[in-house]
Amino acid sequence: MRSARLWSLAAAVLAVGASSPAPTKTKRWDQGFVTIENGQFIRNGEPFTFVGTNAYWLPSLNSEVDINKTIHNIAAAGIKVIRTWAFNGGHLSPFCSLAFLIWSLCPICARTSADVDTIPTNGTWFQLIQNGTTLINNGTNGLQKLDKVVQLAEEAGVLLILSLTNNWNPLPLIDNTTIVPVDGSSLARRDVTLGTNNTLPRNTLSNDFGGMDAYVRGFSQNKQHDEFYLNNTIVDIFKNYTTEIVSRYVNSPAVLSWELANDPRCNSSIAASPVCNTTTVTNWHATVAAHVASIDPNHLVSSGVHGFACADCSKSFPIAPKPSVSAAPGRRSKRSVKPFTNERLLAEVKEKRKKTREIKKREMLSKGDGLRIRGRWIASRQADPSVSSSVGAAFDGSSGVDSQDILNIPTIGFGAFQLFPDQNNYAVPGESDPNLPAFNNTVEEGVAWIQLQAQLAQQVGKPTVLTAFGLVSNDNAPFFVPFNTTIAPFNNTVPLNSTASLRRRDSATTSFGVSNAEEDDAYTQWVTAAATSGISGALQYQANGLTENDSSTVDQNNDESSTVPNSPNTGSSPNDGYQSAPTGSDGVASVLTSLTSLFS
Repeated sequence: MRSARLWSLAAAVLAVGASSPAPTKTKRWDQGFVTIENGQFIRNGEPFTFVGTNAYWLPSLNSEVDINKTIHNIAAAGIKVIRTWAFNGGHLSPFCSLAFLIWSLCPICARTSADVDTIPTNGTWFQLIQNGTTLINNGTNGLQKLDKVVQLAEEAGVLLILSLTNNWNPLPLIDNTTIVPVDGSSLARRDVTLGTNNTLPRNTLSNDFGGMDAYVRGFSQNKQHDEFYLNNTIVDIFKNYTTEIVSRYVNSPAVLSWELANDPRCNSSIAASPVCNTTTVTNWHATVAAHVASIDPNHLVSSGVHGFACADCSKSFPIAPKPSVSAAPGRRSKRSVKPFTNERLLAEVKEKRKKTREIKKREMLSKGDGLRIRGRWIASRQADPSVSSSVGAAFDGSSGVDSQDILNIPTIGFGAFQLFPDQNNYAVPGESDPNLPAFNNTVEEGVAWIQLQAQLAQQVGKPTVLTAFGLVSNDNAPFFVPFNTTIAPFNNTVPLNSTASLRRRDSATTSFGVSNAEEDDAYTQWVTAAATSGISGALQYQANGLTENDSSTVDQNNDESSTVPNSPNTGSSPNDGYQSAPTGSDGVASVLTSLTSLFS
């Protein structure tokens, strides 16, 4: 019985291209496809802006009913765009590695733990990467699931940003990036990705779908992250995968864009070589973007970068100076955006600090809080650390990302950036204002980040999108798993992973996260800033509570039940610390719905 099932599944996997119609390479931007004119999105002849959401787990839902319900609930909230993963790699267990023939014909092996007596027979995966070979799964638990997502999105009038790989795929027990042990007995009876150092069902976390480092582990000798960008063999293998995915949906207007990678950068949970720099990542984008565009002329290509900038880095695609045009008689010249330089960045920070200091002084004077000198009240002097001469990691190129240089690649259609203050620092050292509460600084840094991204895109003349933003709430803190690690550092039941790098908003306490009201406030200010700055779209991270019906969230891998292991509930989406809560009139979903009018 088991061998019969194995062979039937193998046949489904080997049916490569069976359900993929031959693509038609003709531009069809007049039939719902999104294009760009004069620096803005155009759809059906009209400007197109949007509020969106992220649901990386959407193709991993257990049933077509779940997928359909999720998409329609998102659409009913006024959300126009969903960003999700178009990749889902697997790894072989030691058992399956014993024989290449068994491996190549055994899709279920891609999802197993070391216990071969409990090999699962269900679970979604798209590509197997192992021992210098890849295998595409075109079966019902493979790319046919992604086909269904695209089909149902098209029927619902929702657009998709489909990301083709991920910078983050930590396997600390395999990559030796941590020495924190995990009790092996807890892994024996459920499908958990080997090496993750957790007991979460596969695909619970956004970094548990494979990604760049899966290619590095499978095809490189040095096991360095930047080999994904520099190793021609790996680049070609990844291009082969993009061909398989992109060619399936050339004619679907449901696809807004092909996102080359989520948050690509030099560093990952696997270290990069010393040679990796901004041109490394930029040139990879140019190569792969040209490849995708050659396959699919109907859809836009985007990057998926975090938005890091570097004024002083070497440029592969420098911005040509715009010719100065004299204003018409009687009219003022239109003021252009100032070029992005480190000097400008530091000067703006100092000016902002000066303004907030003046505001604080007036507040203290109005309260009589100050020093009386010769009959006059002056504000008492407070420590006011000076702004550093360093621009910081977000602007010095240390991440290997120069987002403006990437945006200026001819085949990149629009810009992308993200905002996760819990995991990244977007401020110049010393920019955080001591006169403001920590939460206010977080919000202000986010607003400044959004405004800067708008200016960088305007200089290139292309639209840009905030593809993911989120804050961890107090309620979600126990579930929060940073993108570069595999366990929740604020869950007292598990040890802290030493590879996590986190920013507490209140260093005076042991609490982490913001209140629900603060989360709503921050999201409102950020989305408003995006709309008023000319950002073309803003996608909250991440959707939740949208599949609460008969089925489970992600495909179950240990048995046929619809209950998520370690969870008493069915139908609740994965929570990596950014799940939107609460629902109701004061919840994130309601806030986002109310903000959709800013992008109409």
